[in-house]
Amino acid sequence: MAWERALEINPESKTPNILLGLYYLDASGNVPVNSPEFAQLYKKAMTEYTQKSFKLDKNQPLTCATFSGYFLSTRNYAHVESLANKAIQYTDVNAIASDGWYLLARKEHSNGNTELAADYYRRADEARGGVDRGYLPAKFGLAQLSVLNNDLGEAKLRLEKIVQPTGKKERNYEAMILLGALYAEEVSASQFAATKEDKSAEKRKAIDNLEQVRSAWKDPKKNLSPDAAILLNLARLYENDQPEKALQCLQQVEQLELDQIPSSEHPTDVEDDAALRNALRKNLPPQLLNNIGCFYSQAEKHEKASEMFEAALGSCIRIGEKDDEIDTDALVTTISFNLGRSYEAQDRIDEAQGVYEKLVARHDDYTDALARLAYIKLRKGTGKEGPDAVAKLYQDNPTDLDVRALYGWYLGKVNSRKRNPNVNEDPELRHYKHTLQNYDKHDRYALVGMGNLYLMAAREMRRDTDQEKQKRSAQYTRAVEFFDKALQLDPKNAYAAQGIAIALVEDKKDYKTALPIFLKVRETVKDANVNINIGHIYAELRQFSKAIENYEHALARGGKENDSSIFACLGRTWLNKGRHDRSLDAYATALEYAHKALAAAPDQIHFKFNVAFVQIQHVQHIMNVPETQRTLEQLEKALEGLEAAIVALDEIAAQPQPPYPKADLEQRASMARNTQRKQLARQIESQKEYEEKNKEKLTAALEQRQAELKKREEERQRVLAQELERKQKIAKEREEIAARDREQAEVRLREDQERAAAEMTTDSETGERVRRKKKPSAKRRVGEDGEQPPKRRPKKSKKADADDGDSDEESQPKKKRRLAAKKDNPKYKSAELVVDSSDDEDYDALDRAEKALERNRSDQSDNDDASRGGGSDNEDDDRMDVDNGANQDDDEDDAGATSTKRAPKRARRGRVLDDSDEDEDERGSPAANGAKADASMVDEDD
Repeated sequence: MAWERALEINPESKTPNILLGLYYLDASGNVPVNSPEFAQLYKKAMTEYTQKSFKLDKNQPLTCATFSGYFLSTRNYAHVESLANKAIQYTDVNAIASDGWYLLARKEHSNGNTELAADYYRRADEARGGVDRGYLPAKFGLAQLSVLNNDLGEAKLRLEKIVQPTGKKERNYEAMILLGALYAEEVSASQFAATKEDKSAEKRKAIDNLEQVRSAWKDPKKNLSPDAAILLNLARLYENDQPEKALQCLQQVEQLELDQIPSSEHPTDVEDDAALRNALRKNLPPQLLNNIGCFYSQAEKHEKASEMFEAALGSCIRIGEKDDEIDTDALVTTISFNLGRSYEAQDRIDEAQGVYEKLVARHDDYTDALARLAYIKLRKGTGKEGPDAVAKLYQDNPTDLDVRALYGWYLGKVNSRKRNPNVNEDPELRHYKHTLQNYDKHDRYALVGMGNLYLMAAREMRRDTDQEKQKRSAQYTRAVEFFDKALQLDPKNAYAAQGIAIALVEDKKDYKTALPIFLKVRETVKDANVNINIGHIYAELRQFSKAIENYEHALARGGKENDSSIFACLGRTWLNKGRHDRSLDAYATALEYAHKALAAAPDQIHFKFNVAFVQIQHVQHIMNVPETQRTLEQLEKALEGLEAAIVALDEIAAQPQPPYPKADLEQRASMARNTQRKQLARQIESQKEYEEKNKEKLTAALEQRQAELKKREEERQRVLAQELERKQKIAKEREEIAARDREQAEVRLREDQERAAAEMTTDSETGERVRRKKKPSAKRRVGEDGEQPPKRRPKKSKKADADDGDSDEESQPKKKRRLAAKKDNPKYKSAELVVDSSDDEDYDALDRAEKALERNRSDQSDNDDASRGGGSDNEDDDRMDVDNGANQDDDEDDAGATSTKRAPKRARRGRVLDDSDEDEDERGSPAANGAKADASMVDEDD
C-alpha cells in the first residue's frame, strides 16, 4: 500500500500514520465486535498508528478528531471536548470540522444536554452541506433527540427523509430500525387506547422498514448482524393477523439466544440435537419461551406448547437459583397456568388439575385457576362437586366478568333440557342482562350469549301464519342487534359474526351471503360447530359432497368422534345425495349413518324415526331401479329394513310425546305395511325370474368382468415392474458413471501431483523445494548489421525453395535501386491502389495473376540475358534477389539470406508491366528494371 511505502521512506511522517490508522479503524468496523479480529484491528489502528501520529503532532485536526472518537467510546468526556475543539480550530477541511461538532454533540447527548446537543448536531450537518446533503449521523442524532423530547412527529419526519434512497446511496438501516420501532410502538399503544383508531398505515410502514432490515441480514456485503429487538417488534406486529410469522420471528430470536450460549455450558451427556436444544432452553429468557408456547397453543400444537412452558418454568427456576433477589413468582404463576391450559387441550385432565391445585395452594385468590378447577369438576360430573365449586366461585367473585361468564355457561347447561318457552324468563338470559345492566354494558360474552338465546328462541317459534312468521323474524332481528353490538366493540369477534350468519340463513335464507362469513370464521374459530354450519349451507345449496366433507371434518374434531347430531346430519345429506344422484350406494350410506346416530343416542326417539324414514325411502327408490342395476340380495335387505321400519313407527306412535303427530306416524306405518310390502314382494319375485333367465349371461358377464379386472391388474403390475426395473437400471448406470468419474478424478489428481512434483527442484542456495524455472528460448540468428530475422515463416512454394537455393550463394547484401520515374518509362503502369498485406493467404485473384505474370517475364528476361551474355554477375545476382523479393514474399527469411533488411511479406503493388510491350529486350531487361523498382518501393516503405 502507498501509505505503508510512505512510512518506509519516512517513519516519522504524521500523515501516513493517521491515514493508516483510519484504514484499520474502518476495517475493524467490517467485522463483528465480539470477534478476535476486531480487537486486533482496533488496537492496531489506535495504538500503533493514531497514537504515533498524535505524538508527532498533537494539533493535527484529523488525529484529534480520531482520538476524540476513541475517548467518547470510553466516556472520557473531558478529552473529547478538548480534542474536538482542536479539530475544529486547526482544520480548514469542512468534513473534519463536521466530525468535531458531531463529537461534541455526542458528548452533550450522552450528558443529557439536549439543546446544546441539537445545536452541535446542526453545525455538524451544515458543515457538510446542510439540508440536501449534510451529515447522516448528525441528522440521525437530531431524530434521536426528538424521540427523547417525545416529539415523535418530528422524529418520524426526520427519519423518513433519511431512509428515502437518493441516487446510488445505500439505505440507512439504523434510521430504518428506529423508524420501524416508532411506528410499532404507536400501533401497540393504540391497541390499549380507550378510543380505537385505524393504525393500519402505521403498521404497514413499521413492517416494511423492519422487514427490509431483516432482509439485509442475509446479504454478507451489508455486514449487518441480526437484532433480537427487531424480531420482537415484528412478532408483536404479526401477533393478531399473521401468528405464524410472529412464531417464526420468536423462533429466530430463540436461535440467536442459543447461539450465544458458550460451549462450556453445553451438557456433555446429551447427543441428540433435539434433547440438547431442550436442555439449553433453561438458559433462555422465560418470557420468550412462554410466548413461543402461546403461539404453539394458538396453532393447536399443544405438545410443543407444553414443552415450551415446561422449559420456561425450568428457566425461572434457574434464574431464582442464580439470584435470590429476583422475584420470579409472577412469571411462574402465569407460565404454570398456561401449562395447565395446554394439558387440558391434550385431554390430560388430571395433570391440568394438579397444576391448578398447586397454583391455588400458592395463591388462593387466583381466580383464573379457581375457574378452571370448577370447570374441570363440572366436566367430570362427579355429583355436586362441580356445581358447588361454580356456585362458591360465583359467590366469592360476583363482579369478575370471567366468573360471571362461566356461571352463565353453567346456567345454560343446567337448563338446556327444560328451556322456558318465554325467552325473557330464561335464567341464563336474565343473568346476562344483569351483567350488562349492573357491571359492564360492553361485556362481549354477555352480548353474544343473549344473541344466541334469542336465536334459539326464534328457531323454536311456530311459523304457520303470517303473524307468527313476522313475530319469529322480529326475534331474529333482536338476536342480530346483540351480535352487531358485539362486533362494534370487537370487529374480530368470530362468534358474533357466526351468529349473524346463522340468522341470515334461518330467517332470510340468504345462503350466499352467510357462506363467506362462515368460511372466514372457520379460519379463526377451531370448533366443530363452524364446520357443521358450513355443511348445513352447502347442503341447502345442494353441494352435497362439500357438505359431507365439512361434516366429516367436524366429526374428526376432538371429542366429536361419536356425536349423534353430526351422524344425523351426515345421514340426511347422504339421503338427499341419493335422491339427487339416484344412487343405491348413497341410500345405503345414509342408512348406515342413521344407525350410528341411534347407537350414539339410543334414548332419542327422533333418531329412531330417522332410521325408519331412511328405510322406507330406500324401499321406494329401489323399486324404481331397473332390474339390470339391482340384485336380489339388495331387494331382500330392503324388505328386512321395511319390516323393521314398520315396527319402529308403531313403537314411536305409542310414545306419550312422539316427535310428530301420532296420526301421521300411524298412517305412514299402515302404508308401508299394506302397500309397500306387497309392491316390494312383487319386485322380489320379478327380480328372481330375471336373474334365473339371465343367470348364464350374468355369470358370463361376471366372469368376463373378473377376467378384465385380472388382466388390468396384471398389466398394472407389469407396468410397475417395468418402471421399477427402469429405475434400478438408471440407478445402476448412475453408480457406474459416478464410480468412473471418481476413478478419472483420482487419475487426474495423481497426474497433477506427479506433474507438480516433477516441476519442483531443490534450490542450490537455500536448499528448499522450489518450482523449476523454464529455460529461456534460443535467440534467433542476428544478421550482420545486428537486425533480427523475421519471427513468422509463412509457407513457401516449390519454386520459392529453388530460388532460395540460388540466393544462398549470395554473400553480399542487395543493392538498393531507385525506381525509375514514370515519365521516363511510360510503359510502366502503376496500380490504382497501394495495398499492404501481412498474410499470403489473403491475396486476392488479381494479386496472384500479377505475381504470376511478373514471374514469367522475369524468367524470360533471365533467359534472354544469358543468351546475350549481357550484364555483370552482380547485376544477375541483384536481379535474382529482386525477382525473388517481388514474386516470393518471404524467400529471404526461409533461405537465411544475409540481407541487411527484411522485406515485408508482400510489397505494395508498384508498376505493372504492360503485356503488349515488345521492346523489353532492347531496353536492357525491363523485367529486371521493374523488379528493381519494386524493391526500391519496399525499401522506402521500410
